[in-house]
Amino acid sequence: MSPDLDLAERAARAAGEVLMSYYGRAPEGLASKSSATDPVSDADREAERVIRELLERERPDDGLVGEEGSRITADSGRRWIVDPLDGTVNFLYGLRAWGVSIALEDEDGLAVGVVFNPVSGECFAAEGGKGATLNGRSLHVTECRSLDQAMVATGFSYESVRRAEQAEILLKLLPRIRDLRRAGAAALDLAYVAAGRVDAFYERGLKRWDEAAGRLLVHEAGGVTAELEGEPHGVVAAATPELREELLPLV
Repeated sequence: MSPDLDLAERAARAAGEVLMSYYGRAPEGLASKSSATDPVSDADREAERVIRELLERERPDDGLVGEEGSRITADSGRRWIVDPLDGTVNFLYGLRAWGVSIALEDEDGLAVGVVFNPVSGECFAAEGGKGATLNGRSLHVTECRSLDQAMVATGFSYESVRRAEQAEILLKLLPRIRDLRRAGAAALDLAYVAAGRVDAFYERGLKRWDEAAGRLLVHEAGGVTAELEGEPHGVVAAATPELREELLPLV
């Protein structure tokens, strides 16, 4: 394991300890972001603070962009991309599908990615050119090449207009696939593609911190990704190029 990947895992686990101390309690410092149903809490903010302080201490020349507002300009040409709590709504409701997502980007692209679920103890990790792992075990995507055999994951917007558009897509898509899953955390959805738990994933409205670590996981596990054209920004990830090309026109 490289020093950068080790640091990403340590940062994710440190944030996980903070989050578990809040998990199952009444929300503290609750506010909303993009809409009234898109919450943020003290748990998110504290987890990002712990990650930021660790990265500042051990990589002082690196940049940082975090979902909860952390912004540090890079002197090194490297940038950490952090979602301290992906799946906040699940977290607040006591559901188990949430996690910490940390990626490192350099001049060559994504170099390191970690998605950690503190509830399950599952740590998905990847390093550019060195493969993807789950708790040290090698990961590989499925061999699914046909949409009608595909288990597809997605996520939904917190804005009602966008949800209506997403519902129209589902009307076209559902009859064409094996089944659909909605975990409520894009980073985990991408990690599940890498782990072979679903065959594909798509979603619009993602931010860089939602998908950076998960995208590297997919690539290093043998899968493929693509950008969705138009607005808002979106990503498709699939086990095989054939499956990706079938899915793209529908989403």
